[in-house]
Amino acid sequence: MTKHTLFVCKSCHRSSEERPEKAPFDGDILLDQLNTLCAQQFHANELKIQPVGCLWACNKGCVVSVSSHNKPTYVFANLLPEESPAPLLEFIQLYIKSRKGVLAWEQLPDLLQSASIAQIPPVKS
Repeated sequence: MTKHTLFVCKSCHRSSEERPEKAPFDGDILLDQLNTLCAQQFHANELKIQPVGCLWACNKGCVVSVSSHNKPTYVFANLLPEESPAPLLEFIQLYIKSRKGVLAWEQLPDLLQSASIAQIPPVKS
């Protein structure tokens, strides 16, 4: 089975809010929540959650991307750590089940329809 990867930007934070100096970044909060939920819903060989330092969308709130071999990569932004873990995991379940990873915009959970930035085609060798 092909492993799918969820990249989560650890340094993301809502730009409209001041972050207290020692408070965690929103990206760290989202990462923790996703790790907890994924442990309950996915087998270790299905999904890898990989934290990254930055996904270069700093003015876009929490940013994640989902990719797998021979499937398009999806990028989502403006995610709130309180609201987005469940819709992200719903999307990932659809993505894993899809042989080619191509999902119609209408198939995305409602929250992700407004958060989608890009669907990047897979690299063909």
